Amino acid sequence: MKKEDFKKWWNKFYFTVWKDDSFKGWIISIIFLFILIKFIFFPTLSLVTGTTLPLAIVESCSMYHSGNLLSNNANWWENHKTKYSNFDLTQEAFKNFIFQNGFNKGDILFIIGANTNKLKVGDVVIFNAGRAHPIIHRIIAINETEDKKTFSTIGDNNNGQLSIEKNIQENQIVGKAVFKVAPYLGWIKLIFFEGLKAPQEKGFCKEN
Repeated sequence: MKKEDFKKWWNKFYFTVWKDDSFKGWIISIIFLFILIKFIFFPTLSLVTGTTLPLAIVESCSMYHSGNLLSNNANWWENHKTKYSNFDLTQEAFKNFIFQNGFNKGDILFIIGANTNKLKVGDVVIFNAGRAHPIIHRIIAINETEDKKTFSTIGDNNNGQLSIEKNIQENQIVGKAVFKVAPYLGWIKLIFFEGLKAPQEKGFCKEN
């Protein structure tokens, strides 16, 4: 393709994608953005972060703290300290954990690849547990033998551990959550699936 022909094609393409207000232009823009995000943005982000799931939408209330970003850590701890006593976790230790105020259903978290040798109690990890979607919970214990490590997690807002998170293998770890990208923005996707959930899993979060 000659330089002049490419320039004409590019100008036409740019106009169609970004400036054409017609229905055809709108459809082409949607398709282009879908291709860009799915086949360029996410693969690049996965390569940079070292995980297959660099962005994760929180789909449950298992890590919710009452008040969310404005949660009162002291009040929250009083309501939940009993379940941590078996793991020798104190309020002072919890204050140094990441996401000490939890996170909410619909929040989008940034995930990086996790070196299992560097994971520690208090980290929030995302792991496969044989369910439709991975689980995002906090590490509360690490068991180490000569040849392997296993991890134990719990949801900040759960009353106890799930059976599937008491003995998490290293190869189940997808990544580690490092910060919240956007609160609530994931509801744009979740709202379409709310009707399929069990009644107790629907709607906004409340503290257990």
